[in-house]
Amino acid sequence: MAWKITPLLCLLVCVAAVRAARPRTQLLNVCMNARYHKEKPGPEDKLHEQCSPWKKNACCFANTSTEAHKDISSLYRFDWDHCGKMEPACKRHFIQDTCLYECSPNLGPWIQEVNQSWRKERILNVPLCKEDCQSWWEDCRTSYTCKSNWHRGWNWTSGYNQCPVKVACHRFDFYFPTPAALCNEIWSHSYKASNYSRGSGRCIQMWFDPFQGNPNEEVARFYAESMNGARLHEAWPLHFCLLLVLLWLLS
Repeated sequence: MAWKITPLLCLLVCVAAVRAARPRTQLLNVCMNARYHKEKPGPEDKLHEQCSPWKKNACCFANTSTEAHKDISSLYRFDWDHCGKMEPACKRHFIQDTCLYECSPNLGPWIQEVNQSWRKERILNVPLCKEDCQSWWEDCRTSYTCKSNWHRGWNWTSGYNQCPVKVACHRFDFYFPTPAALCNEIWSHSYKASNYSRGSGRCIQMWFDPFQGNPNEEVARFYAESMNGARLHEAWPLHFCLLLVLLWLLS
């Protein structure tokens, strides 16, 4: 009797494990399931200015790239100048950040499911090259903000983000004392400051010269292969369980 019950229980465990461990199966050349993303990446010849490196293969539409360059765009009604005029050099990084998020087809290894009204997937802990974090922080440290996490906690009563009542504006380096603090915290750990340098093949570049090719393709491929290898290693109990069920059925 126990011999009959055990394989049946094992089969139920296998089915539950497969459902619970449902990872995104496609990690390369994909778009996340979010408000303004295309279903599949493809050419977009008219991408605007700082989004133009992704023309050959993009997850964003041309109008999305245009809106990404506006101070308060129709995308998210987010005001970069919530604590006075943001320095142009600083704003440039946020436009590049928006272009990477909306346009890149190379973020698959870091896409996670979420249950939010405006998106079903997000990115988490994308390893951003240390030079990108450093220059972002250097160019923004003298601009002003009132929060360290820009994903939540704003006052939206005016239709765009404003600082919460009684929250003071300070220089960026008050809320983000280091480049790593800026990269890690500003978008709820969407990024993770990497110790790798641009061109290493181990970190994502926020921006690149399209005439030199897209370096983030190699980076995504490396992490996708690493993740797939780890999943194969972790799956051996499941394979063993399926083998037991197969032997039971054959008997």
